[in-house]
Amino acid sequence: MYAERMGKLPPYLFARIDELKAKKIREGVDVIDLGVGDPDLATPPHVVEELCRAARDPANHHYPSYTGMPEFRQAVARWYRDRFGVGLDPSTEVLALMGSKDGIAHVPEAFVDPGNCVLVPSPGYPVYQTSTLFAEGRVYEMPLRAENGFVPVFEDIPGDVANDARILFLNYPNNPTAAVAPHGFFETAVEFAREHDIVIVHDNAYSEISYDGYRAPSFLGTEGAMDVAIEMHSLSKTFNMTGWRIGMAVGNREILAGLGRVKTNVDSGVFDAVQRAAIAALSGPQDCVVQACRTYQERRDTLVEGLRALGFQVEPPKATFYVWMAVDDCMAFATRMLDEAGVVVTPGIGFGSGGNGYVRFALTRSTDRIREALERMEGLGL
Repeated sequence: MYAERMGKLPPYLFARIDELKAKKIREGVDVIDLGVGDPDLATPPHVVEELCRAARDPANHHYPSYTGMPEFRQAVARWYRDRFGVGLDPSTEVLALMGSKDGIAHVPEAFVDPGNCVLVPSPGYPVYQTSTLFAEGRVYEMPLRAENGFVPVFEDIPGDVANDARILFLNYPNNPTAAVAPHGFFETAVEFAREHDIVIVHDNAYSEISYDGYRAPSFLGTEGAMDVAIEMHSLSKTFNMTGWRIGMAVGNREILAGLGRVKTNVDSGVFDAVQRAAIAALSGPQDCVVQACRTYQERRDTLVEGLRALGFQVEPPKATFYVWMAVDDCMAFATRMLDEAGVVVTPGIGFGSGGNGYVRFALTRSTDRIREALERMEGLGL
């Protein structure tokens, strides 16, 4: 019944986690979900108010622009200028997305022919792999190892693979490892892309969730990056808008034109009222972002200290709302946590073979619930 490509697709990790969690809840278990990275914090009130106002305006009830409202693209360009010092032409170098997953899912269709290689970080966001498979490309997993700071080593990629590669996916601050890009890494990536004529797609969804004075850069701030790269960004994590489905792709205009051509043929634009709300988020006060980081930092510190007290070796991340921890067997650990403690954590193998031997905790529950999860772990004798 199904197309052959369906057999190549793994079950989507977070959908499977949702199924297992729902089963436990039906059994009456008080589940503490530290698995999926969906913020529990509320969308800022001024953003919600703008949505309500815009939703009542009949002018916003029609088909939206495929590329995004000019006002939204201008707001994105201003935000990139003010936040990263990156100049963008809003008419050609900004594209509205239904969340960054939308852009990541579509971009291989524009640049990958059947059999072409795509360089995918492992562990990494699962959609890098699945979007490649939908485009009938070949996935080459670039291992992210602790000894290398969880960044790929381009010298380790075989020459024939590099020469055949069409896209290089990067993601810093990184999901799931929470690593940040070391000094000089982005410059090395640009050189590698130029040498092998590769499109870089940098997923920067977590740039605004950072701690201890760290401020994540944009890949596009790297010299030469605008020649070879686009960057995906999202309001989901920054403004607690995961359900709103609003994001943007920015950067090289030719690459964006290819992505935009795919999107115009297979989907529609973002509801104008949501774009109006996104403008309010990007252009309005940013103290809500600062407060969210304080909240996540308190949770981070509680979790890291608690895990260390239980005997685990774990480092506090500089960014993202994830904690990445080495374990002997990630599937066994995650299964026991859910079955015996009612705590959801994500097994690293779900992010690719490079995630084997790790689990990911999401800081998307209150400090009190994190403490309770730690108490349950202690009761297991882990």
